[in-house]
Amino acid sequence: MSRRWLRVVRTPLGLTTGLLVTAVLVLAIVAPMLWSDRAEVIDTDHILTGPSGDHWAGTDSLGRDIFFRALVATRLSMELALAATVIGVVVGLVLGSAPLLLGRRLGRLVTAGVNIAVAFPGLLLALFFAVIFGVGATGAVLAIGMASAPSFARLVHTLVAGVAALDYVSAARVAGVGRVRVLLRHVLPNIAEPLVVNATISAGGSLLAFAGLSFLGLGVQAPSYDWGRLLFEGIGMIYVNPAAALAPGLAVLVAGLAFNLFGESVAKGLGVSTVGGRLTVTDEDAASAPALSAGGTDEHALDGSPSDLVLDVQDLRVSFPGPAGPIRPVRGVSFSVRHGEALGVVGESGSGKSLTALAVAQLIEEPGRVDAARLQFRGADLREGPRAHRHLLGTSMAMVFQDPMTSFNPTRRMGGQLAEVAVHHQGMSRKQAMARAVDRLRAVRVPDPEKRATQYPHEFSGGMRQRAMIGMGVMGNPSLIIADEPTTALDVTVQQQVLDLLQAIRDEDDVALVLISHDVTVVGEVCDRVLVMYAGRIVEDLPADQLDGGAQHPYTRALVAAVPDMHTDLEQPLAVVPGRPVSPTDVIVGCPFAPRCPLADDHCRTVDPPLAPVEHGIKVACWHAGEPLGLDEETGELVEADAV
Repeated sequence: MSRRWLRVVRTPLGLTTGLLVTAVLVLAIVAPMLWSDRAEVIDTDHILTGPSGDHWAGTDSLGRDIFFRALVATRLSMELALAATVIGVVVGLVLGSAPLLLGRRLGRLVTAGVNIAVAFPGLLLALFFAVIFGVGATGAVLAIGMASAPSFARLVHTLVAGVAALDYVSAARVAGVGRVRVLLRHVLPNIAEPLVVNATISAGGSLLAFAGLSFLGLGVQAPSYDWGRLLFEGIGMIYVNPAAALAPGLAVLVAGLAFNLFGESVAKGLGVSTVGGRLTVTDEDAASAPALSAGGTDEHALDGSPSDLVLDVQDLRVSFPGPAGPIRPVRGVSFSVRHGEALGVVGESGSGKSLTALAVAQLIEEPGRVDAARLQFRGADLREGPRAHRHLLGTSMAMVFQDPMTSFNPTRRMGGQLAEVAVHHQGMSRKQAMARAVDRLRAVRVPDPEKRATQYPHEFSGGMRQRAMIGMGVMGNPSLIIADEPTTALDVTVQQQVLDLLQAIRDEDDVALVLISHDVTVVGEVCDRVLVMYAGRIVEDLPADQLDGGAQHPYTRALVAAVPDMHTDLEQPLAVVPGRPVSPTDVIVGCPFAPRCPLADDHCRTVDPPLAPVEHGIKVACWHAGEPLGLDEETGELVEADAV
């Protein structure tokens, strides 16, 4: 980050405007100390004189030197402009963060008010607030600050919304971190640069706006004076001495340009663009933070769990409002996970795998809705909401997200991110928590953990980041690890290491595992049982050793057939699943796989089959479960056996 800021001042414009801004700020400090006496001296023998060697910009109606008054006015002008900028930034931060802090419903009301305010010109808003707060410097500061807040709030809202949707925020929420802490520790540090750029540009705008209010007689009042007040007085004698208006006007112009152009230089150096004088983000580098979570003591006795069930889900449904009615990407999912059991969830993209996991982890917010006949984790009813079981979720459930690059907060060191869980939930001191973080990094086979704990996420390889995410999950003693595509974007060797690590954690601590993946082979090797999802529901539940050769549903057999192995005939086309997946917005009648199924008939297209047991511990939702299929040698698609 320091290199990027250094790059700002290395450009000609950045260096020039940076020096100019520095000169203005230094002048604001030293000018009153050096020239206040000369600016206040009344000389009745030289009233309203023009520029001369003694008075470079002439004198005013009391014979006071206008040039020195303009220099001295720098302090008050800058103080008031910066004060108004601070007010605008603070109010904008609060308003822009409202959806995250207050929740979606109240946040919408605040956002609607901000959008209405942004529609009005800034000067009009400033005049409106000036009438409310009254004439004078204090009223003008409040008026300009409040007038600049809506545009800043719009920017903050956009940036916060982008970062709040990332994995690390979800991970922090699963850990039970409060909204204010999430905002201060995880969101704002990742959007600080564009906010600083906007604040710098806003300072120049506030300076010009304040001069305008003082010029109109609504700002600084006599005997105090700023550049706007001097400009107001200078206009009155412009035909006698034009320099009286030129000196303060030139000061406003130079200072305003300095701040605005410096802000533009900072924007270019930090990868942010300004369009039409407003800030827009060109690269939402938002990043993230860890997957969680932690835990200390075993809470089985507190939960009162009557069996070895860790997770019990019955008739889980997830819906979102849509233009034509509710969209239901998860429709009636039921399953359970026991201690030490590994449950795999497979299916194509859009089948509802990840949404099911997020619903279990209480990470679906409004307008999304989660309903279930039963949703119990270690005996606790999660339907009561995340706040009711924040400590339980934060200490006993770990979630490993699929993208290791965006699963850690890039502004914080790795050790600190792991240690936060122990400090927040286990009551450890920072020293103890850091020692625990180093120990967990060592446990997940991160080399040289003492050194790695002091590094940032970008200094880790993809495999080490994924291992560190798992280390976050075992900071305590979780009962359940939900791994959502944990081997995505990793090469085969590193992928196997991550899977071996998950297996070792299961064997050592009897931890239950829910592994979500597109890779049927991976799930078959790691898991005890497999759920196959399609169109938001489970279409087959079978032992993992039955995947290859024992699957009953045509969709499951198509997924298995699509995975090449050492015996695949390279002269023939690779097997594929015909057709396209069902969209969550579609109204499904009958079996959702029927349009793609070679065995489908009219009964399949009109009646949705229930998930029912068949044989060998297998449950299938299919009217033609187990019927023979063949492979079309030309297309690679599964077809009826008789058609081959």
